[in-house]
Amino acid sequence: MTDRIASYEGVLDAARQIAPAAVRTPLIESPALNARTGGRILLKAETLQVAGAFKFRGAYNRISRLTATELASGVVAFSSGNHAQGVAAAAKLMGTRAVIVMPADSPAIKIEGVKAFGGEVRLYDRWTESREEIGAQVARERGSVLVPPFDDPYVIEGQGTTALELLDQADGPIDQLICCCSGGGLMAGINLVLEARSPRTKSWAVEPEAFDDTARSLAAGERVGHPKGPPSICDALQTPVPGVLTFPINRRVLTGAVTISDQDAADAVAYAFRTLKLVVEPGGAAALAAVLAGKVETTGLTTAVILSGGNIDPGLFSQIIEGRFRPGPQGDAA
Repeated sequence: MTDRIASYEGVLDAARQIAPAAVRTPLIESPALNARTGGRILLKAETLQVAGAFKFRGAYNRISRLTATELASGVVAFSSGNHAQGVAAAAKLMGTRAVIVMPADSPAIKIEGVKAFGGEVRLYDRWTESREEIGAQVARERGSVLVPPFDDPYVIEGQGTTALELLDQADGPIDQLICCCSGGGLMAGINLVLEARSPRTKSWAVEPEAFDDTARSLAAGERVGHPKGPPSICDALQTPVPGVLTFPINRRVLTGAVTISDQDAADAVAYAFRTLKLVVEPGGAAALAAVLAGKVETTGLTTAVILSGGNIDPGLFSQIIEGRFRPGPQGDAA
């Protein structure tokens, strides 16, 4: 672990560090989406990143900096899926082993993705067990390095490279940027870049309705959680409280936070497939869902939207695109 503070300069260094391994994902514009929203929408397709999500950026930035001794001892991570796959992929590239602590209800495609990269999976009950405690225990037992999903400066800075690319790819100023938010690592990294490079750009965080800890924390002026409720189909966005390192950055820069329903997320997944010809998971489609549901005004504005991941369970994807999805008490098809 490091006592460094995440910074814009760190994001610039991360861009150099991950360049040999990460994908420079495309910035996509759809005339149909522009017409629907009354503005210009630029989609950053992190669905096409290594392991199918932005998480590879931060994972590789962290793991590629480990010493030879640390690499020999392996890495440990806890994640609902996308960070898990990002860590497993980065560990494989760096020639080290990875143990991933994952919720037992993680989408099968994410569990299989970790195993495909050679990662060892330890399942736990997200409602009765602490992933942090399990991860720390595994790290102690094996002498491995813990790679947090968001509360690590190298991870935050790695995720921030998403915004560096976006600003370079855009052919003009960005009025606002909308991004999903869970622990806040991606949002914090992006906000470091916006603060330094494009301070006039407003930034909005998007969360599932029942997991609105960022919105609650912004209102309270400090880190607070949310009431316990049913899970969301946005499995990647179910963090109980914002990160210790990420929240101060997001509190300083964010314009605000909005929430979406599971139906909003499902509608965005369907729209991405039918109209944009893209496969996006519910959590990864959260920012698009906020745009389509009118949660953020887009008329006459240039809006950047982060499509953060595309690792969706095939069964759920089928239900959504065939119109069979109905939000139920457990956030799945009724």
